Amino acid sequence: MAALSRLSRKVLISTLSSPSLAAVRGLSTDAAKVVATANATDRVKWDYRGQRKIIPLGQWVPKISVDAYVAPNVVLAGQVTVNDGSSVWNGSVLRGDLNKITIGFCTNVQERCVLHAAWSSPTGLPAETSIERFVTIGGYSLLRSCTIEPECIIGQHSILMEGSLVETQSILEAGSVVPPGRRIPTGELWAGNPARFVRSLTHEETLEIPKLAVAINDLSKSYFSEFLPYSTVYLEVEKLKKSFGIPI
Repeated sequence: MAALSRLSRKVLISTLSSPSLAAVRGLSTDAAKVVATANATDRVKWDYRGQRKIIPLGQWVPKISVDAYVAPNVVLAGQVTVNDGSSVWNGSVLRGDLNKITIGFCTNVQERCVLHAAWSSPTGLPAETSIERFVTIGGYSLLRSCTIEPECIIGQHSILMEGSLVETQSILEAGSVVPPGRRIPTGELWAGNPARFVRSLTHEETLEIPKLAVAINDLSKSYFSEFLPYSTVYLEVEKLKKSFGIPI
């Protein structure tokens, strides 16, 4: 029995040291390298397929003014214009795939808002989403094909449907729902679902509306200074040049 075990061990050693098995080992190693490379390539592709801040659609490319602050994880698609001094905060989505979306001077769109524009409006007015100057849009709000005139406040979690109009120096309380085609007159406070008139604003309250927009604009400057104005793509270009021996 001992002699049989020694003979089996010799046969096994000679088989493992044979050139054919070494070739198989080499092939398996090469195959592992190919799989690892493929996985790395898939990883790169997956990273590229991640969220993009600017999404051109056909001939339409979102436009952002030089001094406007747009958070890194915001999505701007299609016919979107963000004007001077305005700010769009984290997690917001502005979809200008069907019509125009305009953010006016010193206006702020706070966290996780969704702005969209339909093909047409039930009121016959332009279906674009237009937000004028010194407007504050509270977080988690939904705006679709509506018009907001200068110096207004839209409370958090508010919904403005197609064709709705908020006239200048008005305030919409948090959680309000403005039905399609509804108009909120100048200098009034509205609230509820659907939104209803609550009371007229005092002169002091109307003066505080643009001050709030300016304060948020000043706050956005501290965030804006944390990001390079032209991104960090140039660093990757420099690495690529160095890898090819191109002088920088």
